[in-house]
Amino acid sequence: MINFFDLFSVDTLYIVLGLAGVSLITLILAIVALCKAAKLKKKYRSFMEGADGKSIESLIHEHLDEIESIRTVGEKNSAAVKDIYEKMQYTFQKVGIVKYDAFHEMGGKLSFALCMLDKVNNGYIINVMHSNNGCFAYIKEVVDGKSYIELGDEENQALQQAVAGRMGDADLGRKINDAIQKDVSVD
Repeated sequence: MINFFDLFSVDTLYIVLGLAGVSLITLILAIVALCKAAKLKKKYRSFMEGADGKSIESLIHEHLDEIESIRTVGEKNSAAVKDIYEKMQYTFQKVGIVKYDAFHEMGGKLSFALCMLDKVNNGYIINVMHSNNGCFAYIKEVVDGKSYIELGDEENQALQQAVAGRMGDADLGRKINDAIQKDVSVD
């Protein structure tokens, strides 16, 4: 018997049996933990090897390299698109054309007035008149949607179409074109 500070006494057999029980339970829990760890390790290896036996780590590295190359290509494309937008500011973007019979003698609308303008309505009007004696071409400069040389009716119609940015209804086209130009800006 073991006496604890003269407060109580316990038989040694009970203490030995209690310690043996605790040790047995601890041993069982350790074996269960080891089995679960072994299963988890097996699942981890299977996961890291992937379905086709490739390592997940190598797959991640490959994909990171692909993402980096895609990012590089994206940056190059963005720079190219920005360059194209800058160049587009100086190209002819709006066209108006009116066909007509210049001398009312030919029997067909072989003459035409062609207006080509950039985004800010600068450009040219080309008037080609066809007659029995030949074909004559004239060109007039347009600045800010206006010509400083007097325009004929057909040339004026072609200019109005081009300024509107649409063939057909010049007023409606102008409203649409103005709305688009307000919404679209190049950074």
